[in-house]
Amino acid sequence: MKRLVLIWGGLALMLSAVAADAPGTPEQYIKQYSATAVSEMIRSGVPASITLAQGLLESGAGTSSLAVNANNHFGIKCGSLWKGPTTLADDDRKNECFRVYDSAEASFRDHSDFLRYSDRYKFLFDLAEGDYKGWAHGLKKAGYATDPAYPRKLIELIERYGLTSYDTLDQGEVLPTAPDEIERPRPLEEGEKMRFSLLREAYSRNGVPFILAAEGESYASIAKAYHLFKGEILRFNDAGKDDTLLPGDIVYLQPKKKKAPKGLDKYIAEGGESLRDVSRRFAVRLSSLCKKNALDAAYVAAPGDEILLR
Repeated sequence: MKRLVLIWGGLALMLSAVAADAPGTPEQYIKQYSATAVSEMIRSGVPASITLAQGLLESGAGTSSLAVNANNHFGIKCGSLWKGPTTLADDDRKNECFRVYDSAEASFRDHSDFLRYSDRYKFLFDLAEGDYKGWAHGLKKAGYATDPAYPRKLIELIERYGLTSYDTLDQGEVLPTAPDEIERPRPLEEGEKMRFSLLREAYSRNGVPFILAAEGESYASIAKAYHLFKGEILRFNDAGKDDTLLPGDIVYLQPKKKKAPKGLDKYIAEGGESLRDVSRRFAVRLSSLCKKNALDAAYVAAPGDEILLR
């Protein structure tokens, strides 16, 4: 009898292991996509535990119709600039447009970029490494999900399946610099200041020096103070000859760069930004943005539009 019990117990364990590893189970999903989540963490900085938990929750462990038929594991919608294939599905409204990906890996990459390059989520990248609870609550705070239980569900998945084990970096691996830190202006150093006026603070963004306009200043007065032609400073700032300055406006003193610094590959728009606004914010030439994105200079972004910066 004991032998039969042992045999039955062993068989039950085997059947349980098979069932856990069957398609559509959390265990199988984690096994299949953990390497992708880790790769995305090293590339983008989004914790692998968060990516896996969100994928499990939002795709039903890969069984949702969007995941199965569109390789869309995170429910990312089209946006006005999406040029790939699409599918329609009901969400907040009927027949909304969702992206179709060539592979699940492409969906994971888009999800990472959506978090890294959207302003509303950038504060998450300043959290301490391993703070999965901070990420879970931060995603809800930033408006990622309307479900009030969303943070709890993510945390339960992470803890139930030990997903924090995928957040551990191998020796020599480092997470990318947080996007806010890359974008943050820095004061010019002493050697750089010698090329500009020492009477006011000057800054640098993307390696391009700039000042902040003061009350009553114009492009012409700033050009004169910095020994530039008015036409030059207008060109540096993509400004027209009749444009005026407000206190605090950024005024670049050299040509902007053709692309943003490494680690700021794109910008996910909140909506309403002009391409000139994006150019000024990231110190990237307006003409370069137009060319990279096949857009006209008069373009105004819709929410969720992806504007390439590199």
